[in-house]
Amino acid sequence: MNIQVSGVLGLLILIADIWAIINVIQSNATTIKKVVWIVAILLLPVLGLILWFFLGPRG
Repeated sequence: MNIQVSGVLGLLILIADIWAIINVIQSNATTIKKVVWIVAILLLPVLGLILWFFLGPRG
């Protein structure tokens, strides 16, 4: 894969992860659930983002 394409893909994933973390922090979930989701998103950037999108806290 070309280095420019990889860089853009990495940047998009980073932006999406930051957006997900902000949404987790603003949610009404308990503190422990917030911490678990943030750790999952940070340790598994793509998979954590997908899991959060489908299973994460709402509101």
